[in-house]
Amino acid sequence: MSWAFAWTPWLKTELEKQGFTTSFETFPDSIIARKEYWLPFLHDYLKAGKGDILVGWSSGAVAAMRYAERHKIRGSVLISPSYTDLDNELERQSGYFVEPWNWGKIRQNQESIALVYGDNDPYIPQDQFEFIAKQLNPTLIKIRKGEHFIERQEFPELLDYIYRTYS
Repeated sequence: MSWAFAWTPWLKTELEKQGFTTSFETFPDSIIARKEYWLPFLHDYLKAGKGDILVGWSSGAVAAMRYAERHKIRGSVLISPSYTDLDNELERQSGYFVEPWNWGKIRQNQESIALVYGDNDPYIPQDQFEFIAKQLNPTLIKIRKGEHFIERQEFPELLDYIYRTYS
């Protein structure tokens, strides 16, 4: 799957109009989204670090949380994440859910965290968002009838949060 899906091209354009430097990339192993490929890609290829904001959607949000366990970043925007494999074989194969989460490190290694989710997500149960929110104490952005944000071509709530928080 290419990075240019749903609302992502719109977000890239809008962020760049507002002066943000962006990097939108198709990650290796984009279907299974395995930790063994994604975390090194963030570190070695994208060189995500102290000045960077990770905007992760679904598996990308899970990768952003795992990355922040071991690396300092400026912040993260977690869109529709989960903290378990959801009893799904493909998610289990990703490798993100084998080790226990170090929620304290995820919080310590960044200045701010936002959790963005739809109140009717068809893929991620609401209790996943509630648990993550309790662990990370993020800024919560709950979108009424947001689903999993696949059908959206624009995401003004996301742009507004990024602009207000990081400008």
